[in-house]
Amino acid sequence: MLERLQKIISRAGIASRRHAEELILSGQVRVNGEVVTELGVKADPERDKIEAAGKVATISGSRVYVLLHKPPQIVSTIADPEGRRTIRDLLVGVSERVFPVGRLDYAASGVVFLTSDGDLASRMLKASPNLPQTYWIKVKGRLGDAQIKNLATSLKGEIVPLRAPHSAGKNPPNPWYQVQFSGVRRDLLRRNLLNMGHRVEKMKRVKLASLEAETVPEGHYRRLDATEVAKLSRAIDRALENKPALPSAPKGRHVRRRRPK
Repeated sequence: MLERLQKIISRAGIASRRHAEELILSGQVRVNGEVVTELGVKADPERDKIEAAGKVATISGSRVYVLLHKPPQIVSTIADPEGRRTIRDLLVGVSERVFPVGRLDYAASGVVFLTSDGDLASRMLKASPNLPQTYWIKVKGRLGDAQIKNLATSLKGEIVPLRAPHSAGKNPPNPWYQVQFSGVRRDLLRRNLLNMGHRVEKMKRVKLASLEAETVPEGHYRRLDATEVAKLSRAIDRALENKPALPSAPKGRHVRRRRPK
């Protein structure tokens, strides 16, 4: 059956559909040996030989869904031209071709989602402006009540202080905060805090849509089961309907947490 090349490439797990379009436009896609640079071209994955970025697009019936808990100082891509460690180094035992959906800062830790399902990846990227996310951040200095209110307003989200069990005092000089938002870039959060005079020292994405970092140790991964994939798919559908659903706000001024490493 004829399908658009970008869909075939994404289904094969070579790249997301958006990235596949970039590969086509840059002349890195061949069909039966001929370079294709137009997005509307279709092919039959069962009869035609489709190559993208030097890789042959092979459609597999099984699809893979992986939740990775990324440590800091790891690039959230499969390959890095600068030679730094990537999330591919952490996927020992994953023989299937998977790619990350979205990115997480090099210095940050937390949830990264990878899959070989190009259709789901494409939907998730399209829904990303409305997908709810939760971060723990450690900042330089304490935020005042007015600063917390202004930050929450600019992010259209929630921000509350965190307090670890057995922490040294109730008012540490450089505290942690929990930030919940959707439809905003992380660099806006960093920039707003820097403008307030509070540099972000550490950042961890503890939740992305329905995926939670605490379900897998840092530096490790696990495969999602069918129930978890269905739950993620429903969260993506809600976001595509422009109905962002932030996690319910915690009760009280402080949220108790495990001490981040």
